[in-house]
Amino acid sequence: MAGNVFGKLLTLTSFGESHGKAIGGIIDGFPAGLTIDLQKVQEDLNRRRPGSSIYVTSRKEEDKAEFLSGIMDNVTLGTPIAFIIENKDHRSSDYTHIKNIYRPSHADYTYDKKYGIRDHRGGGRSSARETIARVVAGSLARQLLSHYNISVRAYVNRIGEISLPKEYTEYDLSTSVTSPLACPDKETEKKMQKHIIETSEAGDTLGGEITCVISNVPAGIGEPVFNKLNAALANAIMGINAVKGIEIGSGMSASKMKGSEHNDIFRSQNKDIYTETNHSGGIQGGISNGEDIYFKAFFKPVATIMKAQQTVDNKGEETTLQNKGRHDVTVVPRAVPIVEAMACLVIADYILINRSSKI
Repeated sequence: MAGNVFGKLLTLTSFGESHGKAIGGIIDGFPAGLTIDLQKVQEDLNRRRPGSSIYVTSRKEEDKAEFLSGIMDNVTLGTPIAFIIENKDHRSSDYTHIKNIYRPSHADYTYDKKYGIRDHRGGGRSSARETIARVVAGSLARQLLSHYNISVRAYVNRIGEISLPKEYTEYDLSTSVTSPLACPDKETEKKMQKHIIETSEAGDTLGGEITCVISNVPAGIGEPVFNKLNAALANAIMGINAVKGIEIGSGMSASKMKGSEHNDIFRSQNKDIYTETNHSGGIQGGISNGEDIYFKAFFKPVATIMKAQQTVDNKGEETTLQNKGRHDVTVVPRAVPIVEAMACLVIADYILINRSSKI
């Protein structure tokens, strides 16, 4: 299976299936000499972990990363960093009834057509369980970025039709870390919680929107043609399960604006150049301009619903599917650390491309 390696200089190779023995990864190109706070890695994993609240799947996993190489006495060696996270609470029997059935909007049919075989146990490799490897790698990348004073913070901006009324600049984004829905506004969060519970009781699911803000990226990071920084971020975010779109800066709304409305006017203060507005989302010509890089990721509703659906089996025979087991009503809150992780990996990769590979 191709397509399991992400990055250019700083790379992550992930492996494992949802109901296999473990999920894991190998990080290569990570600089030597950085002291890693393993507790911070666990904190990022905890935000993605299933069973963490009543609003997510009840699957119980410890999600503790075991590092096998590349780190000695909590200091990176510059050699490949290998790690695994064991799968302990998988119930493969929950999926026996769909062994030969194609679930609507899942990867069952497409995997069968591509490989001639699929792992029906929780979706196997196509399961969002794989993203745990990205969170580990992204957490290490986050600690590398902190060396350059670069921060990455994402939050839930919308679930279903319930959305935040203000832009990111008007919220304390640090509060989203302790929020059960990763939302920085308590009143909006209450409405989201009610919406999730009502949707769950109806046997249905929800999508939503995550906003990510990357601060203190210096101007000049990125490539001007085929490897534009915005293209790399789009590739990273669109590779996350259930993501159907991304908007950087003003996004689609830019198509409705005039140039005089959209242009970010340059100013200078004490010879420091900045822009009055940030419709560009911190990236111009595929290269960072020193302003906040911000984008929105759009997630579809969870494909596994508890309502009976019509579908077909692998012989093309029509059948009725009734799902069972433990599933999220919406993946959006648990996807916040995944979005952050992928953003961290992209920015760290491009920082290393522009700088020495040593701390």
